[in-house]
Amino acid sequence: MYSEEAHEEFRVEPVTALPAVGEPGTVVWVDVQGLGDAKKILALGEHFGIHRLALEDVVNTHQRPKLEPYEDHYFLVMRMPLDDDALHTEQLSIFLGRGFVLTFQEFPGDCLEPVRKRLRDAKNRIRREGSDYLAYSIMDAVLDAFFPRLDEISDALDALESEHFTHPDPATPQRLHTLRRELLTIRRAVSPFREAVNAFIRDTGDDISDYTRLHLRDCHDHTYQILDLVDTQREIATGLLDVHLSLVSNRMNEIMKVLTIIATLFIPLTFLAGVYGMNFDPDTSPWNMPELRLYFGYPVIVIIMLGVIAAELFAFWRLGWLGKPRQ
Repeated sequence: MYSEEAHEEFRVEPVTALPAVGEPGTVVWVDVQGLGDAKKILALGEHFGIHRLALEDVVNTHQRPKLEPYEDHYFLVMRMPLDDDALHTEQLSIFLGRGFVLTFQEFPGDCLEPVRKRLRDAKNRIRREGSDYLAYSIMDAVLDAFFPRLDEISDALDALESEHFTHPDPATPQRLHTLRRELLTIRRAVSPFREAVNAFIRDTGDDISDYTRLHLRDCHDHTYQILDLVDTQREIATGLLDVHLSLVSNRMNEIMKVLTIIATLFIPLTFLAGVYGMNFDPDTSPWNMPELRLYFGYPVIVIIMLGVIAAELFAFWRLGWLGKPRQ
């Protein structure tokens, strides 16, 4: 609970101990971490006059980011990044009414500490504004939490790009797939939220001040910046994956070329060895391999084999199959 003159943070148990809502210049922010207590959620809904359909969406944590206006409050759903190694998101439900903001998180811990620090500063503008500006500040803090993760992904892509041609890693496709999945998670979280922010800006009600609506435009721009970064980095990841597959294919072609050349060199040698391995007796017929009785028969056949290999290598070189291709 805060106003321009005072600020107070405390843990409330039970719900009936919550401060009254509606005092001029005073804003109540209730942050609920964890959705396991259904009775408490219903009690909060009754205390703040929240519609039961909206409360059902709070506990169904697979909602698409959206904005739903009700008679005396707004219901906003967005995805908030979790502070873990792999990029996961949780559902953040925000209820905005006159003099109060009610937030529901799936798990303890969040990225809203910058908002709390601003509330503790008596000179900060947020202390002089209403609940609509607090809701904007929460939305902006959640969007800002995606930028460090995008910077980490960008650094990882740069590292993969620099290592790709110097030290190829067989695990590169898996790493690229993980990065692409994280980028897809960010896009799924931010893309529909852009529509919700736009609906806030277009809203003509008195609950959203012109000053807050002006800042919501900046929030809307942040969604475009995030989506542009996501699309750019996804293209980089896709390009790196294509380059990796091309390098693997080229390397495989080089290996197959070497093996084919080796096999081709031994084909005529195998033919010669097979012919002179038939051992037809020349005493039976003068047509039966008289070369078997040559005094220098073995050196001669070895020289012939070496000559065949040399002739094949020369032919391969002339055709550009060995070394650099001939122009």
